This record gives sequence, structure tokens and C-alpha cells, in this order.
Amino acid sequence: QVQLVESGGGLVQAGETLRLSCAASGRTLSSYGVGWFRQAPGKEREFVAGISWSGGSTWYADSVKGRFTISRDNAKNTVYLQMNSLKPEDTAVYYCASPPPGYEYWGQGTQVTVSS
Repeated sequence: QVQLVESGGGLVQAGETLRLSCAASGRTLSSYGVGWFRQAPGKEREFVAGISWSGGSTWYADSVKGRFTISRDNAKNTVYLQMNSLKPEDTAVYYCASPPPGYEYWGQGTQVTVSS
């Protein structure tokens, strides 16, 4: 079993940046893809970004493409989500999950709030 812990959320102004981290324990993440998801109040959870086990492949929701970058450091058992040019509509609780496609394991989430 693997435990995932997100960190790095916070309150920022529109246009600013944040970097979220997803740290794994209990089992290495290095053999698995990882996804970032988010859920805004009153909305369904949505996919944000994903990365393959090697980091060689990444994919993004259209809403964040060009602004967010997913990466990983398998030596640190950690996956990152660099979020640039944040917008108020990016406000949500952000979760990491693994492995695709079923995403059996989820973190507890980290709140990102973007003020206008």
C-alpha cells in the first residue's frame, strides 16, 4: 500500500505561482504513473495533469496546458505540480493519485486559493 501526502497549497493572487508536492511513503512511486486532480466547491473532481512512471510522458487538461507543469523525482519518491499564471478559477482542493487508470490511492488534498 502507498500513502500520498500533498503539500504546497496556499493563498495567492492571480498571476502568481505555486508548486505542489506529492510525497509517497509505504511503497515506491517510481514504477507508477501519477495524476493530479482538483475539486472546486460545488463542482465535480477533474483531472489536471498526469505523468508516466519514467516522467517521459505527461498530459494536461486543456484548462491548464501551458501554465502548469508536472514533473517527478523518483529518487525522492515525489511528484510535483508547478502552477504558473494562476487564475481565480484554479481555486480548488488539489489531490494526487496513483496508479492510473483506476487511481486506487489518493492523498488528503491541499487547498489552493487564487484571489483576483
